[in-house]
Amino acid sequence: MRSVAEHQQTIAALFAAPDPVRLAVADAHGSGLLDHVVAPISLPGFDNSAMDGFAVRAADLAGATPDAPVRLPVAADIPAGRTDAVALAPGTAHRIMTGAPLPDGADAVVPVEDTDASFAPGADSVSSGTVSFHAAPTAGRHIRRAGSDITAGEVALAAGATLGAPQIGLLAALGIAEVNVARRLRVVVLSTGSELVAAGTPLQHGQIYESNGAMLAAAAREAGALGRHEHFVPDDVPQFLAKLDATAGDADLIITSGGVSAGAFEVVKEALTDPADTGHAVEFVKVAMQPGMPQGAGVLLTPVGRRVPIITLPGNPVSSLVSFEVFIRPALRTAMALPDGRRRVTARLTADLRSPVNKRQFMRGVITETPDGAQVVPIGPPGSHHLRFLAEANALIDVPVEVTAVAAGESVDVIVL
Repeated sequence: MRSVAEHQQTIAALFAAPDPVRLAVADAHGSGLLDHVVAPISLPGFDNSAMDGFAVRAADLAGATPDAPVRLPVAADIPAGRTDAVALAPGTAHRIMTGAPLPDGADAVVPVEDTDASFAPGADSVSSGTVSFHAAPTAGRHIRRAGSDITAGEVALAAGATLGAPQIGLLAALGIAEVNVARRLRVVVLSTGSELVAAGTPLQHGQIYESNGAMLAAAAREAGALGRHEHFVPDDVPQFLAKLDATAGDADLIITSGGVSAGAFEVVKEALTDPADTGHAVEFVKVAMQPGMPQGAGVLLTPVGRRVPIITLPGNPVSSLVSFEVFIRPALRTAMALPDGRRRVTARLTADLRSPVNKRQFMRGVITETPDGAQVVPIGPPGSHHLRFLAEANALIDVPVEVTAVAAGESVDVIVL
């Protein structure tokens, strides 16, 4: 049998380097950044107020206390967005709002709460009035200095960053309209099996509702790709090949589930085994793992000459999704310049477990992480059809191939889902 690590390398080799595309920042959410982004401006771009209050010269309020307040005339209002230059004369104050530019000459901001003024909605301007200050501010108090967040010329985001909401916010604040990112790959999922029917259709004896296609397309989308589920096809080689030709034209990866084991009606394996007939080159192997032993991987040759990676997964739902996690997700995210995104932690096992001889097992589990450490409980039987327990799991317990038993209380390697 092929080892898990060997098959991971086989899958990774199917993908090319990330394909660059230039996108508007708003459309790049979730993408992997390919180039360093250098700040074209400083943030903040000017000294501004961190509070609603009054811009002052600290020296003018040096002796202010609650018992001996200092009263100053208010010479101007400075709302956020005011663009003309304003100077603060000694012995005066300017009413200022959060984010508004600090007037020349001011070196502190006193919050309105530390005065006898009120900024209640609808209140009249206090400009040309006076205000009492009950405390002496220190120079620099409540001022956001220009460039205190980032200065022009600094690297704002490094290549390889994933563009989440905070990163999008930073790019927008810097006035950057477009970025170079890795193109999100288009993944087509195709299920096979004459026993499959669509949800909402009455089941006949021997039929089951198709679940793998929807599950794997969702997994592809969770991985950052553009996942699309095509309708399943029966166990018929010509129909299967026709469906492949019809769906491969705009795909960057095709994933199939089912039809790769040792049964008599393994349509995927039968259709793709002989490259002389199809022009496709797909290798079917057994991988030393549980669940997910039967696997296949290779390339399709489309009618227009494109070579599209194809990964054929087993049909049992647990085997199918575990195989996606172990083999496809890491390679797919690397091809989109994204980190794997799954954490590996060491956890204390809460119950004994056994693992098959000469197979690396990925057992479903529920992990709880606390400041004192993590613990994980195995859930469900090992059968690959127990989808319920897969839905309850938030982790996979990774049991090495040479280990056949682990006792409660021992440490295990856990993939956090």
